[in-house]
Amino acid sequence: MLRPLLLTGLAFGAADHLHGQNLYFPPIGQGTWDTLSPASLGWCPDRIDSLIDFVGAHNSKAFIILQDGKIALEHYYGTFTRDSLWYWASAGKTLTAMLTGIAQEEGFLDIHQPSSTWLGPGWTSCTAPQEAGITVLHQLTMTSGLDDGVADNHCTDPTCLQYLADPGTRWAYHNAPYTLLDGVIAGATGSTFSSYFNTRLRNRIGMDGLWLPVGYDNVYFSRARSMARFGLLALNRGIWASDTVLHDTAYFTAMTTPSQGLNESYGYLWWLNGQPSFMLPTLQFVFPGPAMPDAPPDMICGLGKNDQLLNVVPSRNMVVVRLGNPAYTNAPVAVVFNNEIWQLIEQLPCTTAVTETTAPGAWGPYGDPSTGHLRVLLPPGTGWADLELRDAMGRAVELQHTGDGIDLDGLAPGTYVLQRRDGGVEARRFVKL
Repeated sequence: MLRPLLLTGLAFGAADHLHGQNLYFPPIGQGTWDTLSPASLGWCPDRIDSLIDFVGAHNSKAFIILQDGKIALEHYYGTFTRDSLWYWASAGKTLTAMLTGIAQEEGFLDIHQPSSTWLGPGWTSCTAPQEAGITVLHQLTMTSGLDDGVADNHCTDPTCLQYLADPGTRWAYHNAPYTLLDGVIAGATGSTFSSYFNTRLRNRIGMDGLWLPVGYDNVYFSRARSMARFGLLALNRGIWASDTVLHDTAYFTAMTTPSQGLNESYGYLWWLNGQPSFMLPTLQFVFPGPAMPDAPPDMICGLGKNDQLLNVVPSRNMVVVRLGNPAYTNAPVAVVFNNEIWQLIEQLPCTTAVTETTAPGAWGPYGDPSTGHLRVLLPPGTGWADLELRDAMGRAVELQHTGDGIDLDGLAPGTYVLQRRDGGVEARRFVKL
């Protein structure tokens, strides 16, 4: 019997041209939002139930999956409804990152300039030269050098903001410098932070919600669908239908790619999957491999306290939202829980729905009905030694050569990427079940 093989993504190198193609944008000012039938996506009902049950069993309140901008799954738990408000926690940092880019694009600020330009001198307890070395970019990338080990690293009072290292030399998840970006934007634009946010971002994509002070923090509260709307904006690289909210493509790229070499899995307040290493809040330790190995490597995330999740996956045209209470413990970011969710998302397609993954004559993984085995048809003019296979952790996997290609039968279940060693020919990503 032919074992199932699922091709789950398009060529990574060619993913950029997919942005904006076949994306649906829900109308602004209306409650309507087009849906997709899970059956049309080849998802098995029992696997959908398993995913919804797993998410719900871990204190969730809302769970949404968008495919091509349309709602493929939407579920609310307990008394929580579509109209209920919930906090984004640190997932809301992504909103501030986008708004900072808009403010720079409009000429109000320059992220490479000292933060004191807009916060005024004395916003820290550092010496004047030390303070002058901290830029808006350092606030965006968590590299201010200010001490995150103070009694309350949310505290934005100057006495709490103490020098520890030169800016740009140390990565630490420090909430206070991030929160003060609100003051940077307000000081630069001459408007309140909330007003500038509402006119430049929220209202233009039909979000609801508001920023509320919680202690020293400024926290965003909204309905789950508003988080999904912002995820859709990020999926389309700052463009909402025909309205370009953020024109600066260079800023968007910098925001969603490694921003420094200390924590490769951090952009401008966005978490990045698929990187060679990652760091986590409160720890000065570099972990090898991607932060969420079972999730798509091109995924960018807003991750918030108590497991608030915003996942944006360009290669899938997919957005995933989860709001709720802590899944396990009071962790600052939910890399473990998020990875577990993706293990189940990867299993949604029915194993009987796809057995062949390549069109006739196209290279890539396929099921050979004549032998009942899985094979790889080689690209024209390519030998098997020209290809490399890597697992979800980015580790090289030895290829088993056969006379007509590569034998995949012996692979352990999991996610793999097959590509040419020289980077030519589009990569193939697949899941072996």
